[in-house]
Amino acid sequence: MSYSIIFACAWAIVANVIAMLPTKDAHWTSAYILIAVGIPILGYVTWQHGPWLGLMVLFAGMSLLRWPVIYLWRWVQRSVTGGS
Repeated sequence: MSYSIIFACAWAIVANVIAMLPTKDAHWTSAYILIAVGIPILGYVTWQHGPWLGLMVLFAGMSLLRWPVIYLWRWVQRSVTGGS
């Protein structure tokens, strides 16, 4: 097993453990840190194994961090449509 896959699996385990811990800010600080660490890991997986496995890891990460993705999607929709 390559290091990039090991890092991606470790990232997923850490994300799940963090999700089980109680926080006062609804996990947003942890989400920002996980995103900052996850982007280079995603790039490493994609570079080492190609775009299909990179997309699989991206979708796995998006399923773990779904609320930042939902808020990003809503912000993009508001920006494009100009609605409030």
